[in-house]
Amino acid sequence: MKLRFVWIGKTKDKNWKALQDDYLRRLSHFARCEIKEIKESTAHEGADIEGERILESLNPKTFAVLLDVKGEMISSPGLAKKIEEWQNRGLKEVTFVIGGAEGVSGRVAERADISLSLSFLTFTHEMARAIVLEQVYRAYTIIKGFPYQK
Repeated sequence: MKLRFVWIGKTKDKNWKALQDDYLRRLSHFARCEIKEIKESTAHEGADIEGERILESLNPKTFAVLLDVKGEMISSPGLAKKIEEWQNRGLKEVTFVIGGAEGVSGRVAERADISLSLSFLTFTHEMARAIVLEQVYRAYTIIKGFPYQK
């Protein structure tokens, strides 16, 4: 199964970028991975323009996971169970989507196959990127029974 991560903007802070790259490298031992950074909207464009850019970047048959504050709260073992279910269903590609500062457009939310929340807390986008990569990596270590998750 291929994992794609689609998010708005580039990671500018070198420390968050290094952490992202580290988890992406670790995750690549379990699955093929790809990151797609979408151009941020200008002040007059907003979430609808970003939403169109997100939708254009999604492969038509991908299973889209929207990371959204209004999404389902899930534990790390719960995420591992979902990923294992997706693999057992034979999904070829799963795409995790993180919207911009204004959230995502209604069209992106409608396109999502599932919506998950990372936390009730608010994180910067750079933090959220590192967290989702770490949590997906953690899920795979749970699936494989590796000691990392403890």
